[in-house]
Amino acid sequence: MGNKEKSNKNQNLGTSKSQESNAKNGRSKDHKELIQASWYRCEQFGLDHSSPPDFSTLPKGILNDLVDQHRSLLDTTENEVLPYYENILSNSSCMIVLADRQGHVLNTWGQPRFGRASAHGLIRGNQWTEMGVGTNAIGTALTTGEAIQVGRDEHFLRANRFMVGSASPIYNTKNDLVGVLDISSDAYLPQDHTFGMVKLMSLSVENRLIFSAFQQDHFILSFNTNVVSLDSHWSGILVLDENGIIVSANRRAEVVLARDLALLNINQIFDCEMRDIKHHPFNLPMKLLVMRRYQFYVKVIPPTQHIMRVPDFRKSVDYIAPLHLHSMSKKNDELVEHKKTTQSESANQTAKKMIPDNVIALDELQHGDERVERLVKQAHKIMEKDIPILIYGETGAGKEIFVRSLHYHSSRAAEMLVAVNCAAIPSELVESELFGYEKGAFTGAQTKGSIGLIRRAHRGTLFLDEIGEMPMPVQSRLLRVLQERVVTPLGSTEVYPVDVKLISATNRVLKKEVTEGRFRQDLYYRIAGLNIALPSLRERKDKAKLIQYLHNRLRKEEAGPELSQEMLNLLVRHPWPGNMRQLAHVLKVGLAMADEAVLEDWHLPDDFFDELDGYAESDDIQMSHREEPLERLIPRLLSEHKGNISQTAKVAGVSRNTVYKYASMSADK
Repeated sequence: MGNKEKSNKNQNLGTSKSQESNAKNGRSKDHKELIQASWYRCEQFGLDHSSPPDFSTLPKGILNDLVDQHRSLLDTTENEVLPYYENILSNSSCMIVLADRQGHVLNTWGQPRFGRASAHGLIRGNQWTEMGVGTNAIGTALTTGEAIQVGRDEHFLRANRFMVGSASPIYNTKNDLVGVLDISSDAYLPQDHTFGMVKLMSLSVENRLIFSAFQQDHFILSFNTNVVSLDSHWSGILVLDENGIIVSANRRAEVVLARDLALLNINQIFDCEMRDIKHHPFNLPMKLLVMRRYQFYVKVIPPTQHIMRVPDFRKSVDYIAPLHLHSMSKKNDELVEHKKTTQSESANQTAKKMIPDNVIALDELQHGDERVERLVKQAHKIMEKDIPILIYGETGAGKEIFVRSLHYHSSRAAEMLVAVNCAAIPSELVESELFGYEKGAFTGAQTKGSIGLIRRAHRGTLFLDEIGEMPMPVQSRLLRVLQERVVTPLGSTEVYPVDVKLISATNRVLKKEVTEGRFRQDLYYRIAGLNIALPSLRERKDKAKLIQYLHNRLRKEEAGPELSQEMLNLLVRHPWPGNMRQLAHVLKVGLAMADEAVLEDWHLPDDFFDELDGYAESDDIQMSHREEPLERLIPRLLSEHKGNISQTAKVAGVSRNTVYKYASMSADK
């Protein structure tokens, strides 16, 4: 390669050593940075664009040994996963490749238009590493441990620029990287769907490996946010022993639950006990709360080999030894009477309680804050009108809690509340998830198609959380659905009428997103019927009573001490940047540490006091402004600080989002 070409390449795709260090430290990078880092590595390997690929082809004997070592991975991929994606092979000219963790091709499926095998190199025994073949989907996925798509001109070697590769790593039940799946093609396929499908395929392989390892004598739980997705490949999976201990989980479960699951008991994750799981009908999905906050649907898959164990009821805390039974004879009548009374009280409570246990009653959403009381009344009335609701609020402020309460106190309570986190669904799958699709609509589509989340919410409530994260093309389709009240699934010409109550939520300033071209203006005015600004915890006038309420609610779930006035005052002084979610975590930690003793400050986590100390520095300044309404305070402080958003937020003791909101309200007047 000439010096001029090498110089231009370094200018366009060179990556600094500090960027390379960041990649090794596992920091998240966007696609361009991943490709740049890979090109930088290729330069360090001594490659140039004209270098021929070095596949280091394995001798036949060594290849056969390698295939035998990975027999389980190969059989799982070929017999249990690929049949679900057969339309990838039949409807497109592409090749599916399975490689081991060293980049050796173990097997391929499909008939591409690549021509002779010697030309493309995607054959058994060839090694696709960055060192030998330059930037490529298989080698770069193995190096980074992340799924990646490498376009034609993103390949470092010119010899590979005839194709597009999409690859995703595969991890075993011990979370060790064991291989990589790749879809390569020289055709101009819809690459977003291809990339999404290869990620789903790798998840499918991982899930099947879990089933192969544990299904014989363990319970397996599949969970997802809606019931129709329980059998999907992106469902979370937990493996339980007979005592409810989590012995394994897939990557999706760890991402969704955002915590270390190793050896936790199932009752630390879901609001149920292992006995509930054992006795629940296996074909009937369960509706459970995750960590007492988020609702999930759960499917129980029992062990294929039932192990008979004789129960020993003497281990129960209610067991009374025979020698003491005679002393209980006089109390029998009292026990019977007490049981009748308890049953009567329980029946009365059931009759009064028309909402699920995990839904907060409307009148308990506020405890003396007039602003919140007004918002609740407005939203409750609008729930029965054909007017959408848009909720603004910081992360953790309780937007989903608010929506669940509205739904179950409305005439739509008997129908489904479908909550969609627009930021959690892979961007290339948002459209098919929301609107559904016909069978064979795109590469990797389920053979039966999908009804979609919008149609699933028909006659119920559709809650689009983090709507500001929705991709622009999907925004256009959503706007059409809201205007015409019909849904057209992907790959279909048939329309389906939908009747949904639309509630959207965001922690962004959508007017600012519209101005900067990241959100459609026409969609904004379609979803912004009643705009509700849910105040942060630090802005609540009923903060003390709200903290006391949440503490009492948590004590019903797990016994613990009452809050002393001193402790309550300490909690009230905290700025709570994580809002209600953070408050719940802190109270749970305190209850666990106190162990039913007196709750003291040393029971609370250290970062609680770090934030409290940082907040105290500006507390005196903020106190002088507390009595002034925010609609007057924010514009005044903005003027005093010459439009400095950060300084205004600090002095007012509110978030930047709150400053943006009241600034835009002032500008509209």
